[in-house]
Parts: sequence; C-alpha cells; structure tokens
Amino acid sequence: MNGKISKLLFILFIAAGPLLSFEKVGTTAFQFLKVPTSARGSAMGEAFSAAASHSDAAFFNPAALTRIPKMDVSFDYMDYFLDISHVAISGAWSVPNLGTFGLHAIATDIGAIQVTSVDALDFYDGLYLGYTGETIEPGSALIGASFARELTDKFAFGLSAKYAREDLGIRSAGAILFDGGLTYDTGFMGLEIAAAIRHFGPEVRFYDQVNLPRYDASTDSTYYQRYNGKGYPLPQTFNIGMAAWLVSASGHSLIHSQNQSLLLAVDLVQPRDYDQQYNFGLEYGFNALLFLRAGYKMNYDTEGLSLGFGLAWNRMRIDYAYSDYGAYLDAVHRFSFGFVIN
Repeated sequence: MNGKISKLLFILFIAAGPLLSFEKVGTTAFQFLKVPTSARGSAMGEAFSAAASHSDAAFFNPAALTRIPKMDVSFDYMDYFLDISHVAISGAWSVPNLGTFGLHAIATDIGAIQVTSVDALDFYDGLYLGYTGETIEPGSALIGASFARELTDKFAFGLSAKYAREDLGIRSAGAILFDGGLTYDTGFMGLEIAAAIRHFGPEVRFYDQVNLPRYDASTDSTYYQRYNGKGYPLPQTFNIGMAAWLVSASGHSLIHSQNQSLLLAVDLVQPRDYDQQYNFGLEYGFNALLFLRAGYKMNYDTEGLSLGFGLAWNRMRIDYAYSDYGAYLDAVHRFSFGFVIN
C-alpha cells in the first residue's frame, strides 16, 4: 500500500511540473484565489493541507472532507486591505457507503471606485483631478462543488470543480478550474501526509481580439489597434503537507494526555508565480474547548507570523486569526464560525 501511495504522490508531483519552473511574480490572474479562507488555517500559517478537518477543507485539500462525520458548515469573514471584504462559506455532508459531498463559495468586494479620465482632468483645490462622475465596483467570486471518498481506512482522495469570475469594472472574465487532493494516514504517531493541486485550469483572457485605443504623441491623436487578447494563467499551487499529533488523548501520539493536545503541521508549497515556499503551524488544545494557534510562513514577500485562537462548544466553533504583513501593510484579522451536525 505504501508503494501505491508513493506512486500517486509522484504522479501529482509530475502533473505539477510546469509550476516548478514558472517563477514569475505578478503574472497570474485571479489573485483572490490565493487569499486564505479559514481563520484556523490562517492562524496555523496555512500549513493546512494535512490538518484541515471541517468543510473549509475544500479550499485547501478536498480529500480532507472525508474527516467530517455527518455534516459541517463553515463561514469566514476577513476585512482585507483598503476596506476590501472577503467572505467564504462552505458546507459538506457525508453519505454512508458513498462519500462526502461539499459546496463552497467565495466573494470579494472591493467597493465603489470613482472613475477618472484624462479628458475630465481639471484643477481643484491645488490638485489635478479627473473624476468623470461615474463609479465602478470591481469584485471577484467563486462557486464550487467537491466530492471525497475513502478508498481504504488510511487513504482518501478528493476532487473539486469550480467556476471563478473576476470583474475589473470595465472588463470581466470567468474560468472553470479544478482541485485534486490526497490524504494518507500512516498509522504512526498520528502522522497524516497530504498532497493537493489547486486552481488547475485554462488561461484567463479579459480581452479577445478587440480594437483598443492607442495614443500617438507625434500626431496628438488617438488611433485604434487590433489586440489579440493575451492570456494569463491561473494561480495554480501544488502542496505537500504533513500533520502529526505530538500530544493527544488517543494512543496515536508522542505523548498521551486526557485533556490536552498539540498538533504540528508543515506544508511545502510550490506556487506557479513564485519560488518554493514553506508554511509551519502549531495548535494547542485544552479540553477540546480552547485552542491556541501560531504559524509562520517562509519565503513570502510580506507574510510571516500569524497567531490565533478558537473556542468550541455544543458542536459550534468560533475562530480568530491575526496575520502580520510586514512593515508597509496593515495586519489582517479573520473570523470564522462553524458548526457540526452528528
């Protein structure tokens, strides 16, 4: 069985081969897909492909949906930079002898932006402003469905099909994309191994063979030139992760404790538009009621330390995450709410 798992992980790695040699920052579309969608996962530094256990696993590794006993619902809200709001919702339910089905969605609201134009340029209060009186409301959205199934008591797979759309105000584009993932319970010290490919799909085109205006300074006039519509790849990401219970109430951990737990998680991340990245996370639990979390990301331009906590009672949970984005960007706060139906 271990040989089969190794082969499957190798196949996933080969499938992600184009990602490993494509290290160009700022060349992929639909960047909103890279924004974390779970307060718990964010607090653990997004080292979550092997650690996810609720319906929001669909955003990280759909194979982890098999850990849901019956039904689970998650809601996540984040006040992002410059008053941008980011909302994610997910739900999953397990059908005996068939598998686990899930639905998930993301919405990003940038808000209203005043339109400016050179033609409307005028001088107001010491500033040259070109407001036209119009406003645009850019935004992004995603909706998807997932299916996950256990093939053995140790090995599970999951697949997601998604439709994503981004509105830039003057142009919009949509694409169908896919996620795939695996989880493997080694049976040793609670160690889980996972692999996931996310956001696999075609290039995105906002323009497709249209006449766009061009300005000729030599003649001080505008002419129109045929534009063939450059395509931009999706932000495909390949993750290999592990999660291990260092302390737990079960016998499958390094240290046995009736009322405390400690989960260690690590992810190796290969994005399409950046060099290799590393995510680390810890989660300490007390009486399965209070959870303290910390994470760290390596080889990111801005992200680094993250912290958070969670409360769980009566099958409900509330999670909070704080993410540091360096000296030039404000910290980001995330809140999640979820509940389980057994």
